Order: sequence, then structure tokens, then C-alpha cells
Amino acid sequence: MLSADEQARICAARRRSGWGPRLIAGETGHPHATVWRTLHRAGVSRPPRAPREQARRYEWPCPGDLLHIDSKRFGRFTRPGHAVTGIRDRTGAEKRLRVGWEFVHSIVDDHSRLAYSELHRDERASTVVAFVERALAVFASHGLEPKRLMSDNAWTYTHNRALAQLLSSRSIRHLLIPPHRPQVNGKVERYQQTVKREWALGQTYRSSEHRAAALSHWLNHYNTRRPHSALDGRPPISRVHNLPRQDN
Repeated sequence: MLSADEQARICAARRRSGWGPRLIAGETGHPHATVWRTLHRAGVSRPPRAPREQARRYEWPCPGDLLHIDSKRFGRFTRPGHAVTGIRDRTGAEKRLRVGWEFVHSIVDDHSRLAYSELHRDERASTVVAFVERALAVFASHGLEPKRLMSDNAWTYTHNRALAQLLSSRSIRHLLIPPHRPQVNGKVERYQQTVKREWALGQTYRSSEHRAAALSHWLNHYNTRRPHSALDGRPPISRVHNLPRQDN
């Protein structure tokens, strides 16, 4: 067994350089296995994990105070894939079809979690503007008067003049999340995970066309009947017409 001084020298080299056992072995002149065992015993064989940032949860007091917008990509398909069947047996001809992608565009109300989604073949500026306009009409039909719309820093949101004009005409303020901080837009990010798990992968569809036809039915279920854990097991629609602070 190495002396205490040699073990300390190995550990010091690790802390100073961040190198792995092989490079430290070359510097200290000890075998790779010896260096690894020394680092392992000292608890420094792996770099320490950075502490996780404390979650800062928030919720605006009234429906319409803040809307969150995002999109999520899904692969198109002509028959059920391995994600639901567990079988990877596509032929070469099927792989060469390159059926492409489609995108679920979604807006979620911060207070009620009421959601609106549409499926499109792209994320172009014109597609986003038309989607937002229809979404605002749907929220208005529920009595919501949106005041703010939060998005990430994607080009289609930040350099979209038509979107800026639409929001300005409705007196809606456009908020951007800080770079590399998707958790700030977490409500719609979490909703998109639910869309993937329950709509996209929750059933076995014969094709992406059949999956697309099911989106509106799933969305209605999500808004009106599906229990939401953040709403004490109630669906989003239960919060839409409540007075501020009267729904807890």
C-alpha cells in the first residue's frame, strides 16, 4: 500500500488538474490501477456534482395574467415505431422514405393551466403568428384577457415582426426567458412532456395521421376532465372562471 504522503500527492494532483487516473499515473509514476484505488478510497475519483439550484415556483393570480408558448418536434411515421412497440424492424425502404417531422405548438395559461395546441409541419414565423391568433381567440372564448406572453429566445419568436404587431395590437407584453433557463418557462415545458407521454406515446397509432387526428380529443380531455396535480386534482377548466384566490 502506498504511503500516506504518496496518496496525498495523488489526490492533490487530482484536485489541482481534474485529470483522470491515467494522466495522474503518468505524472506521479504509479500504476493506473493504484492511482484509481487511491482516488476511490479518498472519495475524489469523480468530480463533485454542482449543487442544484433551488426551484423558484410562481403562479400569477388571475387567468390571462401570463401565457407560456413553446413548440415540440415529433417524428412522422407510416406505421407504429419502436417507441411504443419495442421492435426495431424498419426496412431499408422505410428508412429511405424520410417522412419528416411535425411540430406541436402550444400555449398554456399560467394560473389555470388551460392549454391550446395545434399540429403543424413547420415552425415558420407565419405559422406561429396564425397559431397565436387562433389561440388568443380560444382563450377569449373562455373569458381570458391575456396581458403577457412568455417565450424562449427562438428566432421565430424574437425576430417575428408580425407576431410583435399582433401582440402590440392586443396590448399583450412579450416576455423572454433568460438564455439557457428553460425552467422559467416551465409550465409549458412540463405540459409538452405530458403531450408526449399521454398523446404521442399513450396510444398505438397506425400512422402519424391517425395520431394527429387524436390531438384535439386529447386536448379537450386535458382541459376539462384530466386531474392536474398542481390544481389539487382538478382539471384546468375548473380554474378559468374562478375569482382570484377563491379556488384553493
